[in-house]
Amino acid sequence: MLRIIAKILTRVYYRRRLFFSFLIHYLLRKRGGAVQFDNNAVGRTIRSLRNKKGISQDVLSGFAGIARTHLTMIENGDKQANFETLWKIANALDMRPSELVALIEDEIERNG
Repeated sequence: MLRIIAKILTRVYYRRRLFFSFLIHYLLRKRGGAVQFDNNAVGRTIRSLRNKKGISQDVLSGFAGIARTHLTMIENGDKQANFETLWKIANALDMRPSELVALIEDEIERNG
């Protein structure tokens, strides 16, 4: 009896695993697949958002709690921002970090 239950559970597990693998593959294909990181796209997106809000680098860097030179290097694509820095910049721009990342992905896909 235990062997039968073990076989059934194994089949269910593998079917679920196959389903989730298919689902992830489908969603990635639907979304456009993996996106290569691009420092320049990050910088263009942040600069564009900053300009739309009409604030200077000094003000944005002050709100974000980072050095102005650091923000300048990120906007120019010379420096790769870590996730904590992107989080701070997103909060300073009054948006969720996920929204900022989505805008960066859109920029990469448009100009990729």
